[in-house]
Amino acid sequence: MIGLLNVLECAAGTGARKVVYAGSGGTLYGEPKVLPVKEAHRNRGRPISPYGISKAVGIHYLEFYRRTRGLDYTTLALANVYGPRQDSEGEAGVVALFATQMLAGDMPTVYGDGEQTRDYTYVDDAVHAFALAAERGSGALLNVGTGVETSVNQLVRLLAQLTGFRGKPQYGPRRDGDLRRSALDSQLAAKELGWKPWTPLRDGLRATVEWYRES
Repeated sequence: MIGLLNVLECAAGTGARKVVYAGSGGTLYGEPKVLPVKEAHRNRGRPISPYGISKAVGIHYLEFYRRTRGLDYTTLALANVYGPRQDSEGEAGVVALFATQMLAGDMPTVYGDGEQTRDYTYVDDAVHAFALAAERGSGALLNVGTGVETSVNQLVRLLAQLTGFRGKPQYGPRRDGDLRRSALDSQLAAKELGWKPWTPLRDGLRATVEWYRES
């Protein structure tokens, strides 16, 4: 949160026109009642993890700076973004983590039963949304995702096919704060930004695996 405040203060102090904020579509809406979830979902602002709370609070700071300092913003509520160069050591980078483990012949760990779903969005598609939001979507919260649910077990099977991994994942206890299901409705981003995802999951995973294989 301190980092965001530093960015906002610097932007306002130097006369920047706008900030595009990377929100978290996977945490902002809490445990959604309807999928794919829209921006007006009734659970918006009721996250179930400390990370989600910090992201929700960030939007209030953005609105405050817009109202008091004239700094425009757009918040992009991102789905699970993945792709080449993702940090395989980070907590949230499950695609990067599983891909590097499988390429090394190591057994990945799935927390819970693996049937929890996520909306996996390729990094090039997400970058395109940021570029568009620099000029459009004033003061808006916009979902950036595919609207497609993919279970962790499905993800493991796809990555096993692409990496040639022949083992089985090990399963650990479910982690507190993990959503059961998640997918984002991006129709508003299509309307406000002219954005839509264009990379099929398998194609994005293939490009990601090849990057880790060669790096």
